[in-house]
Amino acid sequence: MIDIDILIEAEGWPEEDALLQVAQKAVDAAWKSLFTDDGQSELSLVFTDDASIQELNAQWRNKDKATNVLSFPAFPVKAGAKPGPMLGDIVIARETVMREAQEEGKPFEHHLNHMIVHGFLHLLGYDHEDDAEAELMEQWERDILAALAIPDPYSQTLSPNKAG
Repeated sequence: MIDIDILIEAEGWPEEDALLQVAQKAVDAAWKSLFTDDGQSELSLVFTDDASIQELNAQWRNKDKATNVLSFPAFPVKAGAKPGPMLGDIVIARETVMREAQEEGKPFEHHLNHMIVHGFLHLLGYDHEDDAEAELMEQWERDILAALAIPDPYSQTLSPNKAG
């Protein structure tokens, strides 16, 4: 089981129990899609706002703008390899995720699940820096979200490399 610590540092998010339930289902589905055994690791999820994620994005990626999700791996992991006991942190910005969901005509919870899965895959070494990496990562996202009964997020208006 992946233990998830949650920090809500901005207003407007659902209650912690609701966020933990969504996150646990998304992370469990991702783990089961990628690995055959139970995971024994932990991660933290920070639910924040655009202003906070913009500061992090500027500091760590030299991009002075808000984004939907940022991932900070605790240790480098090669895609497909088993991670260690600590995965790292995923930070999600409410306003950006809400706006994207509205623009794309998706339920907020579906897009939030996508951002959790996207961030989780980054912690596991997956990326979208080139076309081959992006294609692999997006296929994992599609498969994992399908296991959660969430439609393909890339069949709509989201650009493949828009998620951070």
